[in-house]
Amino acid sequence: MDRNPSPPSSDAEDKQAAGDSIGNTVYSKHWLFSILTKLIEVISPEKSDSNSNREEVQTELDEEMENDICKMWDMSMDEDVALFLQEFNAPDIFMGVFAKSKCPRLIEICVGILGNMACFQDICMSISKDDNLGQMLLQHLCDSDSPTLLETSRLLLTCLSQAEVANIWVERIRENPSVYDCLCFIMSSSTNVELLVKVGEVVDKLFDLDEELMLNWIKNGSCQSVGQSTDDSPEEHPDFKIVPCVLEAAKQVRSDNPEGLDVYMHILQLLTTVDEGIQAIVQSPDGGKETWTLLYGLVCHELCQPDDPPIIIQEQKSVLASILSVLSAMFASQIQQEYVKRRKNMPLIGSLIRILQNMEDCGKRSFDNSKKSQPEETEKSGTVEEDFHLKILKDICCELLSNMLQELTKENILEGLNQGHLNEQKCSCAFQNLLPLYFTSVSI
Repeated sequence: MDRNPSPPSSDAEDKQAAGDSIGNTVYSKHWLFSILTKLIEVISPEKSDSNSNREEVQTELDEEMENDICKMWDMSMDEDVALFLQEFNAPDIFMGVFAKSKCPRLIEICVGILGNMACFQDICMSISKDDNLGQMLLQHLCDSDSPTLLETSRLLLTCLSQAEVANIWVERIRENPSVYDCLCFIMSSSTNVELLVKVGEVVDKLFDLDEELMLNWIKNGSCQSVGQSTDDSPEEHPDFKIVPCVLEAAKQVRSDNPEGLDVYMHILQLLTTVDEGIQAIVQSPDGGKETWTLLYGLVCHELCQPDDPPIIIQEQKSVLASILSVLSAMFASQIQQEYVKRRKNMPLIGSLIRILQNMEDCGKRSFDNSKKSQPEETEKSGTVEEDFHLKILKDICCELLSNMLQELTKENILEGLNQGHLNEQKCSCAFQNLLPLYFTSVSI
């Protein structure tokens, strides 16, 4: 016998369900509030009695609690949910977690929720202006838990990327020299590629936003500020230098994450925009040899290789521009160093010409395609942007190539021809690209 269908829900039940919804979502206010209450209970001293193992409670999350908090983490990507959490003082509850909990997973999730909430401007402003919360978050950069470090870095990058609050964080970081030590320690010792990429993005953003902070980190970033107390022993804070740390991170990400390599090469490029940065690179104990060797290897053996299609230049134009910019600055200041001697750089000259050849090929393809079809206005603006970045790469490439060619002797040229780094086609490409730079001089 078939069961009778369930009666339709009453209007009262519908209204009750609608009243429990968060904004325009289907998420329940009551459920979310119950999870916040559980969080308070987790960190509440009253939760543990004399017969319970407090350490076990603090360092572990039961499966049900973890699943519920992870659901809240996912839900916090919705603006209505984020505003609801803000309204019920979730950041203050999370501060309690940071202060009292010894559970890495719980701290990671709470930082992750704050990271989602910070994606929304008004909430980001509120979080950023809370100095106590800000200091607690910066302290987590010294955490030993990689997932927590990743979420903290993601949160910092989110805040630094919003112009309204970026200066608050820059100033806060400038006043906390330990941030330098923590970030340098991660870059120099971590093998977690995802974490290294995110930390690199934070450092890159900081240097891009504030030259003074970059100069401080180049000069004496690892020094503790006057009057700052710390319980840590000096052995836990080695005298980090920014350049070796960036190089070590770049080596870790180079093969697994092209975007990460791009980030660290851009950090090096930003360092070369100030004299102190160039000196930090070339006046290292090895005279800059490690930096030159790494960048030389990337250009000659990994990027824009002979068996790559010419279009690869579009994908690699940003990282190549950064690398060649640093090499150009080093070549100009270290011309007498053994590692930049003429006879050793023929492969690099050949690679520079190959980059120019690929750009020429891409330019021809773009021209042919534009003749076949009439692009829309938005596509035109996109093409202009692409050409702009390629032009930057071309200018940097030509500058370095010009400086290197001027140092060649007849013997060097013959050696380059014998080794295949130079031939008639390559020389023609080089002269066609370099001639406009010297057209005035040639005319006179």
